[in-house]
Amino acid sequence: MIIKFKILFICFLITNVMFAQDSTFMRKQKPVKKERLADKIYFGGNVGLQFGTVTFLDFSPLIGYRIDNKFSVGTGITYQYYQYRDQYYNFKTNVYGGRIFTRYLFTDYLFGHVEYEYLNLEAFDFRRRRVDVGSLMAGAGYIQRFSERAGMVAMLLYNFTESVYTPYTNPIFRIGFVVGL
Repeated sequence: MIIKFKILFICFLITNVMFAQDSTFMRKQKPVKKERLADKIYFGGNVGLQFGTVTFLDFSPLIGYRIDNKFSVGTGITYQYYQYRDQYYNFKTNVYGGRIFTRYLFTDYLFGHVEYEYLNLEAFDFRRRRVDVGSLMAGAGYIQRFSERAGMVAMLLYNFTESVYTPYTNPIFRIGFVVGL
């Protein structure tokens, strides 16, 4: 009788252990879908407008490539129009250039950003001339997602190579949009 009880008890334990297993072992595993190149590319940038005594227009699109789920690299162009006009003075200029950047996602919403931007602009010194300005910037950003693949991006950057001709003052705050995350 004790032997039958032991056999029943062992069968009971084996049955419970089998049913307690994760059901993913019972289901057929889905094959891992290989990402296409188009799935790794994202687009975005920012547009800025200001009107009045100072008129400022900024158009800065970008394109990025996700190397993996956390790390991406990209490039972008920048065009800015600046005009200062009052009763005594009227100054107009165009700023243009480009940038390369890297981003690392710490979470789904927070990321680190490093970029090098190269701009050509008109100098504000005694004679009118154009100068080239390189800026190495780094900082952090936040993504407010609208969907799985789109969102609004806010970044706070610091320019480590600020000069007399740099068009920004530290810290630099940017807001833009990204599609294809």
